[in-house]
Amino acid sequence: MAATPPRPQKRRVFSRGSYAESRRIGEILRKETVGGALLVAAAIVAIVWANSPWAGGYFALRDFEVGYEPWHLRLSIGQWASDGLLAIFFFLVGLELKREFVAGDLRKISTAVVPVAAAFGGVLMPAAIYLAVNASSPETLHGWAIPTATDIAFAVAVLAIIGSHLPSALRIFLLTLAVVDDLIAIVIIAVAYTESIEVLPLALALIPVALFAFLAQRYRRFFGIHHAPAWLILLPIGVVAWALLHASGIHATIAGVVLGFCVPVIRSQASGGPEAGPGLAETFEHRFRPLSTAVAVPIFAFFAAGVAIGGADGFVAAITEPVTIGVVLALVFGKPIGIVLVTWITTKASKAELDPSVKWVDLLGIGMLAGIGFTVSLLIAELSFEHGSPHIEHAKVAILSASVLAAVFATILLRIRNRHYRLIEAEETVDTDHDGIPDVYQRTDGDAPR
Repeated sequence: MAATPPRPQKRRVFSRGSYAESRRIGEILRKETVGGALLVAAAIVAIVWANSPWAGGYFALRDFEVGYEPWHLRLSIGQWASDGLLAIFFFLVGLELKREFVAGDLRKISTAVVPVAAAFGGVLMPAAIYLAVNASSPETLHGWAIPTATDIAFAVAVLAIIGSHLPSALRIFLLTLAVVDDLIAIVIIAVAYTESIEVLPLALALIPVALFAFLAQRYRRFFGIHHAPAWLILLPIGVVAWALLHASGIHATIAGVVLGFCVPVIRSQASGGPEAGPGLAETFEHRFRPLSTAVAVPIFAFFAAGVAIGGADGFVAAITEPVTIGVVLALVFGKPIGIVLVTWITTKASKAELDPSVKWVDLLGIGMLAGIGFTVSLLIAELSFEHGSPHIEHAKVAILSASVLAAVFATILLRIRNRHYRLIEAEETVDTDHDGIPDVYQRTDGDAPR
């Protein structure tokens, strides 16, 4: 009697990736932890100042205009923070997304499909909830994109505060989810929040972008000969591209994403292969991430989060508005539902199964963390309504409230699971052969810790 052939093993999702990728993501998240703490501190200072007897000074500072009008660059300080400083943040978003899909674990379609699909679920479900709540209020429908974003710095700060030992696979999922989320948000900004386009500045913007891409792709040959730091030449070109895109009517932060995609990524280097010195992507990431996390994003948060609540009565009035209700429900409930539901559908459709170390409740916790939509949500809130509209203030109250609620709910759930995470983390640090790579990353049998 012939032996029964073994059943083929199902593909697993949320299993460990490569050790090089785990280390890289871990380093990024450690930096984001500091940025998240600064972000929260800046927002608290702004809220307190905006509701203090000295609130007039805050709003006067935020609305003070400076810049050269003929170049369409006479902006308030608050606008400089959102249009200018956030371009640095989105440059890193573009850079990180390219690194993930060129050299990271997500270069494989089978690995990328789940976090990318989950990101879309985490955008579509909140948008649908917001639209449902505001269906009878046409003037507020334009804010449908406010609850679609995820603030990775704030989320990682929450993980640090609660002392979570989230496994590397879930950390990679959270970061990828947030990066794709931000990319979707920037596409929404470009398509849905661009009222008119000036063709000439837009066409001219292609020149510095093309020059930036040309020099970036040939940086070793060009900058090696001239002995000049690449950023010293490319940064002014990027500023020109930003200014022209701003003049075209398209939100200038999009320039950051476009330029980030232009930077070459060395595949072998980012995946742990042989190196010939740091690549341009690594150099830029090292140089600009501290500027983004410690300066650009906290300053933006300081000028964007300052909302005059108007005391207890004002807060009660704000939370009963359709904008506030829609944003809170969308971020706190829509995000986790959309992420988990689409992940479940994608997993079942591909006939895959969760890695034994991960449970669906863990993904629910990640979805709750993704409900912290602080930075990009504040940006979209300012773009959704006319300047001076009370809906902007209501949206900001909603974003702040929802971010706190999402953080609290995620904290409760992840703390319950933290003992399980510690066991996984302990196994991921065992290196019995002392070769510098934990043993679990060298297994070939596909086993995972229970």
